[in-house]
Amino acid sequence: MENIFEILATYNNEIIIGIITLILILLVLYIILSIRMSNMKKKYKKLLRGNNNTNIEDLLMKYGGEIDELKDEISELKKSIDNLNKKLSFAVQKIGFVRYNAFEEMGYELSFSIAFLDDLLNGYVLTSIYNKGQSMCYAKPIKNGKSIYPLSVEEMQSIDRAIRGNMLDDVK
Repeated sequence: MENIFEILATYNNEIIIGIITLILILLVLYIILSIRMSNMKKKYKKLLRGNNNTNIEDLLMKYGGEIDELKDEISELKKSIDNLNKKLSFAVQKIGFVRYNAFEEMGYELSFSIAFLDDLLNGYVLTSIYNKGQSMCYAKPIKNGKSIYPLSVEEMQSIDRAIRGNMLDDVK
């Protein structure tokens, strides 16, 4: 311990000068950092105020709220679209049509069969038979592309055209 006191006594002036130098360096660094911090605060305040005295922070908060509202609206629209798509699968989407001459003595194709099917191939086939000034019309239900009732060739053709998406193929 005596050695330390002897060193301090011998180099007392040098130690004091070193400490003063260190304090001056720290003071200069503090002043530099204070100036930089002041400049950053000015830039930050200018950023928050914007060009037209508009507070950027308020704008960001406002737009953030609007974005949240838009997300909610998009979510509702997606639900609505899903609901419409579910309903649409039960709407008539496929139609097949066949005109034909039901009786050989008739010269015109005045009889027809038309199939109306949804996306699940459910619906009905409507047939109209024309014969010398009179016409009969009847319908048969279709489930999964088939009917529990016997189908004529033309009715099967109209169902096939509806399934294939060729409403008016001229296949004989």
